[in-house]
Amino acid sequence: MQAAREIGQGDAELNRRRACPARTLDRFSATVGPRTLEASPLRNPRAFLKPLAMGAPDPLPEIPVTPSRMIHFLDFSNEKMVAKAPDIARKVDILLGNLEDAVPVERKQAAREGLITVGREMDLGDTALWVRINSLESPWVLDDVTQIVAEIGHKLSVIMVPKVEGPWDIHYMDRLLAQLEAKASIQRPIMLHALLETALGVNNIDEIATASPRMQGMSLGPADLAASRRMKTTRVGGGHPGYRVISDPDPSTPDGTPRESAQQDLWHFSLGRMVDACTAAGLLPFYGPFGDIKDVEGCEAQFRAAFIMGCVGTWSLHPVQIDIAKKVFSPDPDEVRFAKRVIEAIPDGRGVHMIDGKMQDDATWKQCRVMVDLAEMLARKDPELAAAYEME
Repeated sequence: MQAAREIGQGDAELNRRRACPARTLDRFSATVGPRTLEASPLRNPRAFLKPLAMGAPDPLPEIPVTPSRMIHFLDFSNEKMVAKAPDIARKVDILLGNLEDAVPVERKQAAREGLITVGREMDLGDTALWVRINSLESPWVLDDVTQIVAEIGHKLSVIMVPKVEGPWDIHYMDRLLAQLEAKASIQRPIMLHALLETALGVNNIDEIATASPRMQGMSLGPADLAASRRMKTTRVGGGHPGYRVISDPDPSTPDGTPRESAQQDLWHFSLGRMVDACTAAGLLPFYGPFGDIKDVEGCEAQFRAAFIMGCVGTWSLHPVQIDIAKKVFSPDPDEVRFAKRVIEAIPDGRGVHMIDGKMQDDATWKQCRVMVDLAEMLARKDPELAAAYEME
C-alpha cells in the first residue's frame, strides 16, 4: 500500500510537470519507490533555434562576443545620471540601467522611464545597453519587460534576470520576449543574462545555462547568495577574515608561537562552478559586485582572481571601479607579447617548441590564442591598448 501511494504521488507530480512544460528543460525524472519516472523531452533539438512566436526574430546560434570588461550600473531615476549617460558610455563597455535592488519602491517607475529615455534619445556609441529588471515574482517585472521591449527593444542588447533559480525562469522569459519582439517588430533577439543569487540557482546552474539560445551569460550575486546559504558574512563579495586556513603546529617551536595563516576566498568554488557551466554552454561568465568601494586593493584582487579563473568581466558600481575593471580584464601587454611569440613559433598549434626555456605545445598554443584574440578585440575599441599590444 505504501509503495502504491508513493507511485501515485509520483504520477501526480509527473502530471503536474507535464501541465507546466515551461518548468522542464529536456527531461524530468524522479525515483519513486521501486521505479523511476521520466517525462519525454520538451523540445526537439532541431527546433531549438526556431522562434517561439510568429514574427519573432530567429534565435542566435552563437553568442555575440564584444568588449565586456565591466557592466556599469546606473540608477536612471536620477535625472543627473540620465544626462551623464553618453559621457559615461564612452568610458565603459556595457551600460546597465538598474531597476531592482538599490532602487527604492517609490522610484521604480522613474528608473524604468529614465532607462527608456536613455535608450530612445541618447547616443551611446558602440557601448551596449543592458537592463536589470525586477525579480520575476515582483509586482513591477511585467511592466519592466513589456514597456522596455516596446519602447527601446531595438536598442537593448541584454536583460539581466535576478534570482534565477532554474530553467523554468528562463523559459518564461524566453516565450514572453518572443511575443513582445514580434509585436514590436524587433529584428534581432534580446539576450538573457542570469544572476545567480540562491543556492537553488547554483544547484541548477547547468540546466539554466542550456535553457535557451537567448542565454548570454551569468553573474555571481554574492550578497543574496550568502543569505540564501545562511553564510555568516555581511560583505558584498570579497573574502572574510574569519574564513582562513592555518598551518600545522611546529613541534620545534615554543607553545604560543604564531602559526602561519592565510585568508581564503569564500567564492572560489561558486565562481569556478559558474565558469564551467558557462563555458560548457558557450556563455560568458562575469564576476558580480564588490561592495566595499573604498577598498580598491581588495577590489582589484577579487577582480583579478575572477579574470584568471575565466570571467570575461565584472560589475562596476562606482566610477573608481571602472578603471580597476579595465586594468584587470585587459590582458597584460607582456603576456600578450609572449602569447604572440608562441603563435608565431607554432602557427598551426602542432608540435613542441621551446621559448625562453619553457615548453610550448598545442595546449599552451590554445591558451595563447585566447589571450591574443581578447587583446585584438579590445585593441579595436581602445587606441591606448592597441599601442600597448603593438596592434595599431
